[in-house]
Parts: sequence; C-alpha cells; structure tokens
Amino acid sequence: MNKYILALDQGTTSCRAFIFNKKGSIISSTQKEFTQYFPKPGYVEHDPIEIWSTQAGILAEAIVKKGLSAANISAIGITNQRETVVVWDKITGEPVYNAIVWQDKRTSEYCDELKAQGLTDRIRKKTGLIIDSYFSATKVKWILDNVEGVRERAEAGELVLGTIDSWLIWNLTKGELHITDVTNASRTLLFNINSMDWDEELLDLFTIPKSMLPKVKQSSEIYGYISTSLFTSKIPIAGIAGDQQAALFGQMCSKPGMVKNTYGTGCFMLMNIGEKPIFSKNQLLTTVAWKINGKTQYAFEGSIFIGGAVVQWLRDSLKIIKTSDDVEKLAKTVANSDGVYFVPAFVGLGAPHWNQFAQGTIFGLTRGSSDAHIARAALESIAYQTMDVLKAMEADSGISIKELRVDGGAVVNNLLMQFQADVLNTVTVRPKVIETTVMGAAFLAGLAVGYWKDLEEIQEIWQTDLHFTPNPKRKEVEKGIKGWQKAVDALNYWTNIK
Repeated sequence: MNKYILALDQGTTSCRAFIFNKKGSIISSTQKEFTQYFPKPGYVEHDPIEIWSTQAGILAEAIVKKGLSAANISAIGITNQRETVVVWDKITGEPVYNAIVWQDKRTSEYCDELKAQGLTDRIRKKTGLIIDSYFSATKVKWILDNVEGVRERAEAGELVLGTIDSWLIWNLTKGELHITDVTNASRTLLFNINSMDWDEELLDLFTIPKSMLPKVKQSSEIYGYISTSLFTSKIPIAGIAGDQQAALFGQMCSKPGMVKNTYGTGCFMLMNIGEKPIFSKNQLLTTVAWKINGKTQYAFEGSIFIGGAVVQWLRDSLKIIKTSDDVEKLAKTVANSDGVYFVPAFVGLGAPHWNQFAQGTIFGLTRGSSDAHIARAALESIAYQTMDVLKAMEADSGISIKELRVDGGAVVNNLLMQFQADVLNTVTVRPKVIETTVMGAAFLAGLAVGYWKDLEEIQEIWQTDLHFTPNPKRKEVEKGIKGWQKAVDALNYWTNIK
C-alpha cells in the first residue's frame, strides 16, 4: 500500500490540507476560506467552531478526492497561524468567545501600561519577545477580564486555552490531548525560552491560571492519534509548528545564518541562530525555531504585519484589480512608482519599527499618479519592509546575508521577487515547491514516524526553481530606498503628533 504524509495548514484566512509523497511532491490539496470578523476598529476575530469544521472537512476531502483512506496516511503534521488564541470549556469544548486573531489591536493600551511599568527588558529576557498586542497573553487576559463569568470559570479549573494548533488537536482527539509545541508556546508571552517551560511570574503578571495551559511538546514526535468517525484507521499526529517556523524547516534552513522570508497575509523573516538564544539589539524577536530529538534550535524573527494583505486591499477596497494575480500585470504598465510610496500600516508597523499606532499611508501622489503607480508602490512596500528586517538581522548577527530563500503565495510574482533582490542587493531564491510552510509540517511529522529517516534525506528533496540576482545599477535603487525611509519617518512622526 502506498503511504503518504498529510499536512494541515490552518492559516489566517483559509484552511488547507496537503498530501505529500516520499519525494516531497504534492499529490492532493484542498483549501477553503473562512469568515473574518471585525466587530470594532482594531478588532479581528475568527469563529473557532468554523475553523474546526472547515479544517475537518478539507482534511477528509484531501484524502477522499485521491481515492485514499486513512490507512494510506503515515502521519499528520499541523502548522497554524500563530498567536491567535481560543479559550474553551474543557468538558463541552464550547468556546467562551471568538478566537482573537494575531492582528487584533484591542490590547495596545494595556501593552503601553506594561511598558510604562518598565517590564520590557524583563519580559524580553524571558520570552525573546517585545510587549505588543500581537502576542497571545494579553488577548487571553482580555477574554478573562471582559467576557462575563469567564474569569470565575477559569479559576475554578473549568476552562482551557490554546493557540490554534491546540484547538485543532483537542478536537481531532475528542478532548484527549491538550497540547502545543515549543514554537507556538514561544509566541504567547508566557513561555520562558531559556528554561523551555511556562513561566510562573508571567502567568501572575497576566493573571492567567496555570490550569488553563496546554502541555508543551517537541515539534516532531508522536503525540497521539486522531479519534474521529471519519476514518476507520487511527492516524498518528506527529508534527506541530507555528507557520513561520514550519516554513523555516520546510526551506531546510537547518544551519545558523540561513534565512527565509514567507510572503503571506503578512511577511515573516526568520534566521536560524543555532542552539542558544541570542537577544536582538535591533527590535527583532528571538523565538524557538523547533525542537527535535531533544535539541532546540532558535531563530531571529522579523514580523511584517501587512504583506500580501495590501494586494487584497487593492482588490477588495480600492477595487483597482479583480484578482490578486492581476496586480503584477497592472504594476508592469509603469516603469516605476513615480515617487509614490505606500506604507501599508493598516494594523500598525511591525519589526523593526514596532509602532502599534501607525496607520496605512500613501505619500507622493500627484495629478499624474494612477492606479498602476499605487499598485507598483504597494508591491514595492512588501520588498522595502522586508529590507528593513533583513538589515536589522545583519546588524544583530554580524553576518552579511548572501541568499534569501522565499516562499508563500506572493513569490510567484516575478516583478516583486526581482525588486526584492534589487533592494536587498542579495540573491533571492525561489524553491520549486513554494508551499514550504505546509511542507515543513509534513517533514516534521514524517521524521517522527520514520517516513523520512533523517534531515539529510529531506535536504535532497528541497530544490531551487529560480534565482533572482540584484540589479548592478544601484543609483535608482538607492534613491528609492531613501524615499521609503523618508516615508516611514514621516508616518512615525505623524503617529506621535498629539
């Protein structure tokens, strides 16, 4: 019987399922979007029940559409949107509130209060993170403090919490497993990346009962088995990683100094920094990359909140394109952005600026500016934000980065990838399989069950599609970079006007 690895990718806007063969090729895939809720300005929510039902449906569809059964699946790997958090009843499985999404900004003022108390350094040394509404702890505290009766139930031991991996696994196992992995735990502001355990002091700070927390596991091991009426055979769940760490693993950035950037709703750049946490001096995060066979790898991370989402905004709000794929064609109708700069800070600016009050702004418009100039400036903003993060990584690591491995939906855009290489002055490498996030989850699960015997076997699977080499004529490129920096400075100034 042919055997495969099934990988689930629970993302910010859709649920996906992929089946991989031993060569790392995708033999089946399914995808379905789910509802985004914006109840107030700055609020972003998902319905956890809809996430679960959507993910369960396409899991089954991916298997059935190829005429396979559960017996054909050697293991399941899970990758997920990180920081998004759910609180639910540990008996009934009923969520007490919607999932609060990583993009949500409702706790920004509380984060400012924590900073004013001088807690920034203490929290960074424990977690590798900065104080920001991006992370899970302040979202959980908001639920406990603002949903009637929830704090009392939590303190009585009736409720549990988890990032989306925990929520999916709890449902896949009918409540038998309440777990997470080290990568997702490291994004909560509650996990000490030095001791590799939940931190009692941080739990007290955020007033979160320890009884709510999942057990923290490695990124690659057999955790348990699916318990569902969908399949007669039980499939082992054997890999978990937050989406960006999964992409780092899927890109085979297994050695210190190797860097990948994922172009999704946001953009996320990670650099493998080895087996010891190093703390950034340039506003980058230090995070757990993965833990396999008892060994932990760490990474620098720069998070850009709005990447591909700026193209969705052009499509859905400005309506200057019909589909996301149309943006490259429109942007190519002009030679450059003609002095237009788009800083897409719709949910604040991420690394290395960390301005949670910034808002999206377009500079340099004239009567001659067109939809094509705005489209081009939108694409260029993705590359410029990536440049800001990479330069911070080079400063922190002391390494001049010669190659950037790229993945995610936007990397099919050759105009963007070439511009990225130009502004970085670094070779940009696109792999043959750009679904490296879900591939990373598959690799982690496959390693745990012996489907692939070791990293060396997986290294041979990873293949390059295209190299984008930087334009040697630097004058116009450098002029554009200075214009971008001026635009960011102006936006930061505007934010600080009282």
